[in-house]
Amino acid sequence: MSLTPTLCSVHTHSCLCDGKGTLAEMAAAAYAAGVRFFGASGHSHTPIPYDAGNVLPEDPAEYRRQVLALRAEYEGRMEVLLGIEQDSCSAQSVPDWADYWIGSVHHLRDPETGAFHAVDWDAERLTAGRDQMFGGDMLALAEEYFRRVSAMADRRPTILGHIDLVTKLNRGNAFFDEDDPRYRRAALEALHHADPDVTLLEINTGAVSRGYRDEPYPALFLLREWRAMGGAVILTADAHSPETVVFGYDRAAELARAAGCRESVLLTRSGRVPCPL
Repeated sequence: MSLTPTLCSVHTHSCLCDGKGTLAEMAAAAYAAGVRFFGASGHSHTPIPYDAGNVLPEDPAEYRRQVLALRAEYEGRMEVLLGIEQDSCSAQSVPDWADYWIGSVHHLRDPETGAFHAVDWDAERLTAGRDQMFGGDMLALAEEYFRRVSAMADRRPTILGHIDLVTKLNRGNAFFDEDDPRYRRAALEALHHADPDVTLLEINTGAVSRGYRDEPYPALFLLREWRAMGGAVILTADAHSPETVVFGYDRAAELARAAGCRESVLLTRSGRVPCPL
């Protein structure tokens, strides 16, 4: 089998959380697209009120049952990995049954009020978080976001998810200047908390497929620094619908090469497999 990044799609979501297809539909679309290492990575349960219906239930037994059933169904044709996207606000620990986990930050919690503010939901929630927690200082919000990314990176996830998610709604620098030294310093500090010997940095096309961004995460300056650190990358679609299981991998590979990467990683049940770009 000739190795190519499109053989692997392990950041995917189904209608058991915030996706638009069943797990069976996601797996079938992946297989039809040539994927041979498919991973389900449902959002871990959080106590956030507005997250209800967008994350796995508190008891993820049905999610696990369905993924393992798909593993049996595709045995010998496509490896099915049982993963989870662990949210920084989840009260639950990473389950010991997970083949891999994606560590992500989606929300900031106000320690004074207890309110949660999503950084990637919509402009209204992002604005509320900026104004209520940081007195209108968006760069202060970004700095706090990256402090929480640092804490997630310290946990040594299999994959560090969309490290600069705080830019999702920032097309055209709508909220802040991404070249601002304060922003870049915070982002690089968070990146340096990741262990390049353990954690993969994803090049994630999900916000492009859903029309929020023109380029995959992360920014080129972060990828170049990760490359200098000796870190490896994995291409992911962060797919929320069957038709996007390998969306934009060509653009993600182009970005990786621009950062100096010559290979990415395929995640399999046996571990990492290097793959040329």
